[in-house]
Amino acid sequence: MSKNKPDEIPRDIYVGFVRSLFRDPGILLIGALCHGLIGLLCYFRSGELPYLILAVLMLCAGMFRFRAIRRVDPHGIAEFESALQWERYYIAAGTVQGSIVGLFALFAVYWAPDEFSEIAAVAVVMGGAITIAGRNYGSKKMVTILTLTAVGPIALGLMLKGDVYHFVLGLFIVPFMVIILKMAELVRTVLFTAITEEKKASELAQRFNRALNTMSHGLAMLGPDGRVLVANAEAATLLSMSSPDALLGRSIRSLLMRGVAGGMLAAKDCRYVEAQLSRALREGRDRKVLVSFSNGQHYEFSARGGSQDLGVITFEDVTRRVQTEEKIRNMARYDSLTGLANRAYFHEVVAESMETGDRNRLCGLAVFDLDDFKSVNDTLGHPVGDGLIYAVAERLSALAGEHTRVSRFGGDEFMIFFDRVEGEGHLAAMLDDIFANMQGEVDVAGHALRIQMSAGAVLSRVGDTDVDAMIVKADLALYKAKELGKNGWRLFEAAMDAAFRNRQVMKADLRSAVEAGNLRVVYQPIVAMDSMRIASCEALCRWDHPDLGPISPAIFIPLAEEMGIISEISSFMLQAACFECAKWPEQTGVSINLSAKDFRNREIIGKVRNALAASKLAPNRLEIEVTETALLDDKSLTRQSIEELKAMGVRIALDDFGTGYSSLSYLHKLPLDKVKIDRSFLNDVTQSPRSLELLRGVVNLSRSLGLTVTVEGVETFEQLKILALEVKPDLVQGFLFGAALSASGIETMSNTVWPFAQDIKSARRAVRR
Repeated sequence: MSKNKPDEIPRDIYVGFVRSLFRDPGILLIGALCHGLIGLLCYFRSGELPYLILAVLMLCAGMFRFRAIRRVDPHGIAEFESALQWERYYIAAGTVQGSIVGLFALFAVYWAPDEFSEIAAVAVVMGGAITIAGRNYGSKKMVTILTLTAVGPIALGLMLKGDVYHFVLGLFIVPFMVIILKMAELVRTVLFTAITEEKKASELAQRFNRALNTMSHGLAMLGPDGRVLVANAEAATLLSMSSPDALLGRSIRSLLMRGVAGGMLAAKDCRYVEAQLSRALREGRDRKVLVSFSNGQHYEFSARGGSQDLGVITFEDVTRRVQTEEKIRNMARYDSLTGLANRAYFHEVVAESMETGDRNRLCGLAVFDLDDFKSVNDTLGHPVGDGLIYAVAERLSALAGEHTRVSRFGGDEFMIFFDRVEGEGHLAAMLDDIFANMQGEVDVAGHALRIQMSAGAVLSRVGDTDVDAMIVKADLALYKAKELGKNGWRLFEAAMDAAFRNRQVMKADLRSAVEAGNLRVVYQPIVAMDSMRIASCEALCRWDHPDLGPISPAIFIPLAEEMGIISEISSFMLQAACFECAKWPEQTGVSINLSAKDFRNREIIGKVRNALAASKLAPNRLEIEVTETALLDDKSLTRQSIEELKAMGVRIALDDFGTGYSSLSYLHKLPLDKVKIDRSFLNDVTQSPRSLELLRGVVNLSRSLGLTVTVEGVETFEQLKILALEVKPDLVQGFLFGAALSASGIETMSNTVWPFAQDIKSARRAVRR
């Protein structure tokens, strides 16, 4: 620090320097008395009156400066601005005293030379020079002024004597004045450095103390003897001590024994924790120990070995974390709605149970599934559905015991494991009791709901099976129970497994057939009622299995929908049918029945457009048949797709009319071209006037809406005759006109008139008569 300008040193240090100027003013009083007495001595020795005057002035100046400094309280100098004012005040008083002392020295050396007076002047100046640096280092200006006013005059007086020796002696005093300035600067620098380092150390200590005492962990640093050297506030709080100092000098054992004394920690746990922490510190390893107290709190102690035989132990209250982990563990194991074990935990518990005990014992596993649960969610909402599941879980959970495990396996499916079953009769009796207890209605949000479920069960010897195998077999039995009418249970049989395996093989073969293009398309004629000639035909998919022969579409189409490959079959049908239809006479069209799943995405529009473009088939010759299932699945998306197909010029037909839930509403809401009336309307139309009237009404209603009407399932000439005479649809379709034909067969018979035409005409003429 080479300068003492207030703006070049920190303000707080500058304030401290100024404050040091006003401490210990007693030295100034002693100096004033000494100056006055020396001046009197010079007066008595020389008799020169100026010495008497200067003695009085030096005494008065020193007393004045003493009083001026004494009246100032150093502690009151706290602000930077006040420090500036008091420094100027101090300089003013010092300048007066220094000037009078310098005048005395100049007078004694030059104007009234006297050997004694010269020695006295030198003594006064040199004695004062010592205090210039030591007393006034806090103000560089004051040091400079005092050096010039008090020491400078004696150098001037010596040089004014005129001879070489005194002149050189006077010059030697100038370096002495520089030394005084440098000494004062050195003192300031040393003090400034000391203060700065002390400040840094203080700030570092404060930061360390703040960091130590704001830690969320308790911390204790141990010395080589294993006793606490440093501890923070959190450690004192966690250990119920008044302050961190209360921990100093204690050992790990004494800290842990506080918990034993309070009845919160067992003595054996105390010894275990102490041994683990001591070993970690001794070996220089990190180790964590979780300690659970009797009041429900959990502390985690961590030991870390340090350098120079020092060790650190941190500990924290992890009660909330342990509780959270337990909650997460519980959530991972148990269903949030019912509180029953979930699939993963049930599997784990059952597997462990089967691994222990007698391997020759029998055990049973049953899978329960609520019947028609989807309709509850769809009609009453998911909250009501959740309420029904909760009610079922309550009744099933009452069965849980040492040898019975209950789980919600997911959705509306539950699972029960029966350990130590005596036999098939015992398992059957337990399942019958469960179904008996589940009978009746439950009230869910004001809705009286009847519990109805199906179940599949399996009985196995523990040593011959595992959990996964039992679940698969129970699922097969459940599937069979659903197939046989629901609201009951079935026990697994080997035949179920064989049927399941055959089904899986058939799925694999079907996928291979679709990928290899081994399906084929046949066409069932759709005959115009007025001409008895083929007006159109319906494209039908056929699969010839290499080993099993022809597979019914009623079997492989549901399989394809289940496997998610029905859209690939639809694409194949569109491409093949459009390509073949383009070869037929222009009056002959083709109809393709798309799956409900085809309308669940936007790809079907592109598939139809591509098929038409590739085959160059006129769009009005293609007819897409839509089932009521597709309309029920997603009305808005299906309607949008139908409208886009209509915009392309494709014709739209509603297939299997009369088999759905709300068929009549579709006739005027959707942009349809045709209605295909289901074969069920023809079952007894030749014998039942009511059936005939119903069929006639449906046909007339459809025709009044501008729709073309096709009646499906015509198998006898009597049915055809009554249709021609009484119902009068536009088109008919059925086995009466033969089996489905190949594409070339349709092309060959496209201009053929069925022989029924003449018989129909005769019947009509007879009616007119």
